[in-house]
Amino acid sequence: MRKTFFFNIIPSKAEEDAAKATNTQFQATRVLVEIRDLYPPPPPDPANPWVIRKRPTASDVVTGRLMLSYIETFEHIFRHWTLDMANYVLFGNKAPVFVWDLTEENNPLSYRNESVFFERGASGASEEFYVLGWMDLVRNRAVNGGDEIGLYWDRGSASFHFKLFHRQIPM
Repeated sequence: MRKTFFFNIIPSKAEEDAAKATNTQFQATRVLVEIRDLYPPPPPDPANPWVIRKRPTASDVVTGRLMLSYIETFEHIFRHWTLDMANYVLFGNKAPVFVWDLTEENNPLSYRNESVFFERGASGASEEFYVLGWMDLVRNRAVNGGDEIGLYWDRGSASFHFKLFHRQIPM
């Protein structure tokens, strides 16, 4: 099921009266809802499941916080989560997650501790974004700004899968 926001911009008579009684203006609200996919995404390609490909910035690497866009999050992560899991993040909580590093296919490494999490980015930004905490992975894999990485949410293991594809060539 696809997750999307439902915006309540038209007040009911009761909400209108309550706002009038307190001499305040009605505040539009948004709620996360699940809707049926009219056009479900194509099934993942087992040979190339890396639906999120990025070149992390130097800031992503130094802070250990990989920024993911609204579209990347809703299309490739929240789509596979339950409504409760997605709401947990949307309400400002850090969701603990597993991250599997599959860079060396014969020796996958797993990460799960306080520095590995998924959360909503700071409010007040012009665009909504989400953050994957990945400090231990950055240190162990020696990820640098500009390296090409791949990421996807694996429904079977309920975890992120990560792969370092190419290192940035230093100038």
